Amino acid sequence: MDKTVLTMLENLKEKTGHSLEEWKELISSQGFSKHGEIVKFLKEKHNVTHGYASEIALKVLGSDADSASDTDILIENQYKGKEHLKPFYEKLIAEIQKFDGDFEIAPKKTYVSLKRKKQFIILNPASKTRFEIGFNLKGVEAKDRLVAEKPDGICSHKINLSDINDVDTEVIGWIKMAYEKAA
Repeated sequence: MDKTVLTMLENLKEKTGHSLEEWKELISSQGFSKHGEIVKFLKEKHNVTHGYASEIALKVLGSDADSASDTDILIENQYKGKEHLKPFYEKLIAEIQKFDGDFEIAPKKTYVSLKRKKQFIILNPASKTRFEIGFNLKGVEAKDRLVAEKPDGICSHKINLSDINDVDTEVIGWIKMAYEKAA
């Protein structure tokens, strides 16, 4: 289990007022089935911070990498019906592996999170025709293909790709900036 997640779970009751089992019970009584519904409920009704709310939602839904028996299965499932987008993922991982330093690949149910001390990007086969890179670049001005996202979201920016040739030096440059900011 990721060290950050382990620490969050150890501190959950102290930081949020409830254990994971208590949150699971409360959330199941609400009938939520979507990650965003749970996060919104926890943030708005219980003043839980975004990070804790998201982690609780992942655990409740069993959609985090630790809840899956095999992370390769998570990645494989992301590309069912979108197999033609898998080369985006493979090319981006290969490019990032050329950077100095280590990073963690943390597959989730619908995307892959890449982390150093903190998450720097997510790789997401967002639709049958669009691959999305979400960036943690808070404080960086959006320009050209780098589009601003919700300011309080997991990702501050995104780039949408539809052709493998869209993975160019500009895109790799934005990834490298996020990578370095996450060190």
